[in-house]
Amino acid sequence: MPHDICMRPWEFAVEPFRIIENLYYVGSRNVSTHLIDTGAGLMLIDTGFPQTVYLLLESVRRLGFDPDDIKYIVHCHGHYDHFGGTRALVELTGAKTCLGEADVEIIREKPELSWAPEYGVEFYEVFDVDVAVNGGDVVSLGDVSIECMAIPGHTPGAMAFFFEMTEKGKRYVVGMHGAPGLNTLQDAYMKKNHLPNSWRDDYMKSLGRLKERTVDITLGAHPGQNATFAKRDEMTEERNPFIDRGFWPKMLDRLERAAKENLGVE
Repeated sequence: MPHDICMRPWEFAVEPFRIIENLYYVGSRNVSTHLIDTGAGLMLIDTGFPQTVYLLLESVRRLGFDPDDIKYIVHCHGHYDHFGGTRALVELTGAKTCLGEADVEIIREKPELSWAPEYGVEFYEVFDVDVAVNGGDVVSLGDVSIECMAIPGHTPGAMAFFFEMTEKGKRYVVGMHGAPGLNTLQDAYMKKNHLPNSWRDDYMKSLGRLKERTVDITLGAHPGQNATFAKRDEMTEERNPFIDRGFWPKMLDRLERAAKENLGVE
């Protein structure tokens, strides 16, 4: 049975909103998509499901932007809920696509690892990856440069992203752990797909690297991962709750505890 968001996507619509400076939320209630106005075109981080593309396009337009100005689509990892809408958007806008190199094989040859089966759907929306990124690569457009950090674990090519934004004259580091989920590291899933235990080791090592970074604004690949909507509801002219340097280390500590408790890793 397909997931509810694939059957009734309109029930997952969310009014788009500005997070800080030229960074906006244009995703659904289930999966995050972020839009960045670079001054030389638009960048998207993830595209959600193919069934929610129309919601994404409507959100972009409601913010006063033209979807034709989308120049780059950057993906946090190779799962259907994050890249399902990409092919349609590329055909509509001509945008270039970026994905972790180790996840390109999932897109091209291993749809069984796209997580589409777990959503009860088949993955048909194959797209060409224009830029296969690795750790240390930078994706730049206009005034924005996104640093990519390889964080294998959830998928082999999972990425974290870091870039800067401004609020009231102050510069802030925006960070996104693009793949914190433990679902692909559970025993049943790993055995079903013949995955090595090294994926779990990679996940823990990735958390260690992420802990070395200082982040002022934490984004989530899914809105629940960074309390997106609670922070939106608390925003005022005087206070932006997305600016919270303490959230990043607390989130990583929570992920580490969850991995040790649920996976038995050290």
